[in-house]
Amino acid sequence: MTVYIALLRGINVGGNNKIKMADLRKACEAIGLRRVQTYIQSGNVLFETEEAAEEVLRSRLEQMIEEKFGIKLYVVLRTADELRQIAAGFPYSEEAIGEADAASDAVSEYVAMLLEAPGPEQDAALSPYSNEAEQYRIIGREIYLLVHQSIADSKLATQLMKLKVPATVRNRNTMNKLVALANAMEEA
Repeated sequence: MTVYIALLRGINVGGNNKIKMADLRKACEAIGLRRVQTYIQSGNVLFETEEAAEEVLRSRLEQMIEEKFGIKLYVVLRTADELRQIAAGFPYSEEAIGEADAASDAVSEYVAMLLEAPGPEQDAALSPYSNEAEQYRIIGREIYLLVHQSIADSKLATQLMKLKVPATVRNRNTMNKLVALANAMEEA
């Protein structure tokens, strides 16, 4: 059995695309996923499955959400191992993080997880928006962000949605909690 984390993009944000987490858990169980649990309302679903084909699993989840909840969205999947690597891979120095934290009351570290690795054209599209207050690094299928203000006010973060590669963003605290939950599932 593999532990997966499904990261749903754009649910329960600003009163739009509302899905109750209890209903989402039941719907996931109904399509054969095991030990389903959710974390916070932003669409983080942990589960076990024997399904090994990520694309098939992702498609099943997206189809189920559209049929059950009437919401067409992207689901980004990562295994527990991949999630641990992502969470451990934040590429910014403690000094840079401290500077960003001091500049804002908001969380400063984020990671955008994409369905596919961004190419040179996506890097070129983000580059003009990078500066001392808004930085990014692309590593594999992830784009790590360090911002000195609320991500809602970040011009760099806004550009992520224009890359034409489906992505969903989580802050470092959420990533660390998801890793802890995935570790607990694997240990049980």
